[in-house]
Amino acid sequence: MKKIVIASALGLAAMGAQAQSSVTLYGIIDTGVEYLSNVKGQGSFLGLNEGIWGGERFGVRGREDLGGGTAAIFQLENGFNADNGAMQKSGVMFNRGAWVGLTNDAYGTFTAGRQYTPYYTLLAPWSPTNWLTGALGAHPGDIDNLDTDYRVSNSVSYKSPTFAGLTFGALYALGGQAGSFTRGQSWSLAAQYRAGPAGIGIGYERFENATPGGGAWNSASTAWSGTGEQGNTGITAGYQTAAAQNRLAVTGGYQFNAKFDVSVSYSNVQYVAGPGSLFASTAIFNTGGVVLHYHPATAWDFAAGYAYTRGTRANGITSPASYNQFNLTQLYSLSKRTRIYVLEAFQRANGETVDSNGKVIRAVANIAEATQSGNRNQVAVTLGINHSF
Repeated sequence: MKKIVIASALGLAAMGAQAQSSVTLYGIIDTGVEYLSNVKGQGSFLGLNEGIWGGERFGVRGREDLGGGTAAIFQLENGFNADNGAMQKSGVMFNRGAWVGLTNDAYGTFTAGRQYTPYYTLLAPWSPTNWLTGALGAHPGDIDNLDTDYRVSNSVSYKSPTFAGLTFGALYALGGQAGSFTRGQSWSLAAQYRAGPAGIGIGYERFENATPGGGAWNSASTAWSGTGEQGNTGITAGYQTAAAQNRLAVTGGYQFNAKFDVSVSYSNVQYVAGPGSLFASTAIFNTGGVVLHYHPATAWDFAAGYAYTRGTRANGITSPASYNQFNLTQLYSLSKRTRIYVLEAFQRANGETVDSNGKVIRAVANIAEATQSGNRNQVAVTLGINHSF
């Protein structure tokens, strides 16, 4: 990581006051060879894939002390693909983040722009993706947004200082739709509590469709993500015309010692039907997961995880879809900035779901954010290298 620090007087030198400014350039390059046992309509896949351990990025963050314990802060972060040099999302230069704000140790932090919800940031310390990665270890289809994929544009956010281990946050994103104040809006509330080796977080977020009544999920909405439409995977393809999406989740963990820790998570996700939806009643998915992390030596990390997701009987479904997912991680750090890793994942799907036309179909596997399978089973294996700067 390269850091540039600039000191300036800001016209206050005569009074002995001086403001300190800093700008940090940083990034991640991550690529590897990935095998997927089944890609819908195509068979097995073997090839390079980027951003498996950590999403590739180049960013600039800065801070200027304003005095009285207050500082101005900003961040601009671009996602890219090292395999071909392309931007992660066409037409969005700083798709991973673009915000500016003020922070004060006593009063908290206020930011505005494109950013993560408190639902994600305050639950992230015990997310399954910390050691299983988002690409293969997020809950099926990242249905509950515990990976880093959801960022909200046109938003204002507040995060409190930590009081006796408790931190809370709130975010609101204006829909920006003419003729309606609420259409396309997003909001989130979350809290986190830490006490020694234990911690817990609880959060809620809601995304309103920018299309009146719920049509095809409108990309003009504030709620579109860094790599695709909000919540749009093979698992939820039948509910992309939802009028709104709700997510409630709880994560927690315990650090037993320097070598071993465990984290758990639970989420309830709802796709709410509207007059323009291709389904009639709210679709609900519940997910529970656990991750065991073992750190036997400075350079080595191992992890194992399991997650279970189940839908509800709705919209003509009599045998709700369910997904069992198993993950393994082996990581070796060559240095503080460079690591190599091997990841394995297996998912089994059962039951029924709804396709994009509202038709009841057999559920198929969709490991985390990987490409949808053509049948009920899918295996993924990745060997990669990750370097941060």
